[in-house]
Amino acid sequence: MRHRKSVAKLGRTQAHRRAMLRNMVTSLLRHERIRTTAPKAKVARRYAERMITLGKRGDLHARRQAATFIIDETVLKKLFDELAPKFEERKGGYTRLMRTGLRKGDGADMAILELVTQSEPRKKKGNRKTSAHLAPFKTGEAGKGKRKRAAKKPTKASPKASKDAGEGAAAGA
Repeated sequence: MRHRKSVAKLGRTQAHRRAMLRNMVTSLLRHERIRTTAPKAKVARRYAERMITLGKRGDLHARRQAATFIIDETVLKKLFDELAPKFEERKGGYTRLMRTGLRKGDGADMAILELVTQSEPRKKKGNRKTSAHLAPFKTGEAGKGKRKRAAKKPTKASPKASKDAGEGAAAGA
């Protein structure tokens, strides 16, 4: 049982794990999308969301806290100036984890970790069952243009089956 084991160790020492996660989060914030193994992506997601929350706070203390984790100054500037305003109205869930399958060499579960972009709200499609759409069904013309299935051809009896039938008749006589 994994009770009270909240840290995924990822087969690394604490220092190696911290350095790897700092690099991954910095790369995610720089490129807005990274491809890695699913367990690493799950752990990196926690830190990335925390950094974006610090960016949304925007004060000097938050900037200094983020600077202890983010390696590159340009990425830090991008976080506070460009990324944080995009997520200003969002209360969490700044990242998306999409599993992409297994890696060819060792079968590791791979995933893409990306920042959720603020897309336009989806336009509502019209009702599919409008009267114009249903008109052909009411008049009986709906199935006129469809192809009919070809009738199956009768298959020949296999030679083995006919041979067995002949032996059975000979044995019974």
